[in-house]
Amino acid sequence: MNKEKILSTLKSNYKIVLLIILILVIFSGGCIYNKIKKDENVVLYGNVDIRQIALAFNASERIEKMYVEEGDPVKKGDVLATLDTRSLKLQIEKNKAQIEVQENAVLRLKNGSRPEEISQKLAKLNGAEAEAKNAKIQLQRIQNAYNNSAGRSISRQEKDDAESRVKITTAQVKEAYEGYQLASIGPRVEDIAEAEAQLKTLKAELAIQEYLLSQTQLIAPSDAVVRSRLQEPGDMASPQRATYLLALNDKKWVRAYIQETQLGFIKPGMNVAVSIDSYPNKSINGQIGFVSSVAEFTPKTVQAQELRTSLLYEIRIYVDDKEDILRMGMPATVKIDTINMNTKE
Repeated sequence: MNKEKILSTLKSNYKIVLLIILILVIFSGGCIYNKIKKDENVVLYGNVDIRQIALAFNASERIEKMYVEEGDPVKKGDVLATLDTRSLKLQIEKNKAQIEVQENAVLRLKNGSRPEEISQKLAKLNGAEAEAKNAKIQLQRIQNAYNNSAGRSISRQEKDDAESRVKITTAQVKEAYEGYQLASIGPRVEDIAEAEAQLKTLKAELAIQEYLLSQTQLIAPSDAVVRSRLQEPGDMASPQRATYLLALNDKKWVRAYIQETQLGFIKPGMNVAVSIDSYPNKSINGQIGFVSSVAEFTPKTVQAQELRTSLLYEIRIYVDDKEDILRMGMPATVKIDTINMNTKE
């Protein structure tokens, strides 16, 4: 009987304990929620960031002139530096001369032989045939004299020379005939195509050289400020080596980090107020443009009041810096109104 009474008492106390724990959990959650709701502004601490360009020449040559220094503002299209173009210009002139020669060769092939050239080839053929005929007659005379005198009136050497003369003149006739045939028929289609291909190659080389000449000027791609001057006149430029480091002015943002408990009050498009130590009473308009979907440990450079071992989420606040007072790496304070949660239309 006592045992049953004890078990009944324990069950009753157990229910009471569970009820008390449930009440405490609900009360604590309400307190935390009310505390968060009472915070009208989320204050974040970050640093100003900007886009940069490592500007390099697209050609390899020595730098001739450089026109801007660190800190100079530049406009889109400004010439920042130039290369020595003397060698490249000489190559272009040489290539143009080769193209002119090849164009004349192609034109000559397409037009074929002139009537005067054909007549000249025919005259050469007739002359060669006459020479060959005369050599044969001479050989016949020497052969007869040699045979009739049994080699006493004509030497063996004279007979051999006459035979050689016949062979030479016969070969000259064959060569003259082939030349006459080529002049009459004209160039082959393959010869014309080969000459045109060589001309096309020369023109392509000229186009490349002229393009490289256009790349001997280093042009600012956008409005920016020169952050670093990495080379000097006389240095060898190349596409792999930057000459200037430019900081672009078209878009600036503040890189900050938020806790997981703040994610529910922040979303892209919200308007924020940004201030810096140099102008503590001046507010710069900004807008949340990016909220990271991946948590990370607090970076060493982040300015936060919470523990360094916290997992945070990166956000970017794009700012409208019309007066150009923000500089890269500058500490900034971001205030976000989580009550009104205004977003840019």
